[in-house]
Parts: sequence; structure tokens; C-alpha cells
Amino acid sequence: MSETQLPLPDPALHPTISVVEAGQILGLSKPTAYEAVRRGDIPSLRFGRRVVVPTAKLLTMLGLSAAAGETR
Repeated sequence: MSETQLPLPDPALHPTISVVEAGQILGLSKPTAYEAVRRGDIPSLRFGRRVVVPTAKLLTMLGLSAAAGETR
């Protein structure tokens, strides 16, 4: 299975990303990413049935500044 790692998003342009996109950035499969959200290991927001990951919080969790998304 080939995993594609996405570039870090710019929080100013993309304040939230999907759980799948966050998982790809972290090198996780879709089921593992959703399980990490369920456990609270990946920060998330729920809007009805939709779950998204706040980009700035994800970058902070990784020890990167929110502006780091612009440089990668």
C-alpha cells in the first residue's frame, strides 16, 4: 500500500482539514486516523455528523508554528 504524505496546509487558507487529510499528513490510514480522533489523540471539531481537524491545532500538536504550513 502506497501512502501519500500531504504538504502542511496554511491555517490562514485552510482553517480546517478532513480527518483523512490529517491522517495522510501524519502517515496514518483512514481507520487509524478516525480512531485517533475518537480517542482524542488528534484534535477535532464536530459539526453535526461532519468531523474536521483544526489546522493550527494539528500543527501545534506536531510542534510546528501555524506559519510553518507556508514554508513546507
